[in-house]
Amino acid sequence: MPSVQHGQRRQSRVRGRSLNAWMRLLPDSDGKDLDINANPFQGYGMGQRLMPVDNLWITRRDSVQKSVDNSKHLTRLLPSSSASERLQPWSSLRRRSVWGVLCLLIGSLTLQMQPAQATEADHYKLYAHSRLINDKQYQCFKKIIYKESRWNPKAKNGSHYGLGQMRSTHYRNLDPYRQIDATIKYITHRYGSMCNAWRFHQRVGHY
Repeated sequence: MPSVQHGQRRQSRVRGRSLNAWMRLLPDSDGKDLDINANPFQGYGMGQRLMPVDNLWITRRDSVQKSVDNSKHLTRLLPSSSASERLQPWSSLRRRSVWGVLCLLIGSLTLQMQPAQATEADHYKLYAHSRLINDKQYQCFKKIIYKESRWNPKAKNGSHYGLGQMRSTHYRNLDPYRQIDATIKYITHRYGSMCNAWRFHQRVGHY
């Protein structure tokens, strides 16, 4: 046992010496031989107090703060609040003008969509057209009535009354639709057609 331990110690010393001899042959970064006996912590402040760990956190916090500060420069590309306040009156004016145009369009469409209110004269014309199927004869009759009474069943001119301006109190007392029937019957009996009566009216001013 003593011989074995003595041999191991000798072998380790040989390995240590060969390693030290090999390390002395390597040059350092400046081209000089490395000094393996030198203190490896020399120049790193081992004899001084180490900086507290808080310095690492402060350093990390400073880097984060710098990144935030750098991001502030990006806000220069965005419009400032003063610029938006300057644009606000223009945007509100534009919205008002657009709303005005929309209101006008809606109002005009509403008026166009509402059906026209039929007057009493329209009802009289519709009834006369139902009695005169031929549109040409109806147009001639419509022109005669317009010239005589403007489609007013209460029109009066001397001793002439009603839509057809007949000289008869009986005709005066008829309702507008019976006046139309009586006028068509009279014109057909005297002139033969509505257009013949209209041509006569154009020559002399009455029928």
